[in-house]
Amino acid sequence: MTQATKRITREYTEIEANPPQGITIQPIDEDMFKWNIEITGPKESIYAGGTFKLLLTLPTNYPFKPPVLSFQTKIYHPNVTNDDKGSMCLGILRSDQWKPSCKILAVLEMARGLLMEPNPDDAVETSIAEQYKNDKATFEKTAKAWVKQYAK
Repeated sequence: MTQATKRITREYTEIEANPPQGITIQPIDEDMFKWNIEITGPKESIYAGGTFKLLLTLPTNYPFKPPVLSFQTKIYHPNVTNDDKGSMCLGILRSDQWKPSCKILAVLEMARGLLMEPNPDDAVETSIAEQYKNDKATFEKTAKAWVKQYAK
């Protein structure tokens, strides 16, 4: 068993033993390097009522390189690309900000935190970020419509 596999297995066991609110995890086909993640939209957020599927891909040299977390469910959000990749803009996942002491649980909790409070100043979708800042009512209406359409 490689160091990466040991670390990932330990983190997985910790998450399963004490699952974070609104987040479920499941390795894909027993592959500890790829997990299906489900995040429920926090009750107080505009994403409430939605269930969002994400894919967590861990590198073979984890924890020395950051994982990749992407939305499989379409979401109207300034920090998630509005394409078929669903890439997230999450500071902790950037190579220059990632530290081996960071854990998968922190990544998942930060992702759910972005559903509570988008960060328009660190956006990958600048037009959505501008709308969030300048016309929040329209942003919220569109985001809620996407939750109903895509995040069932």
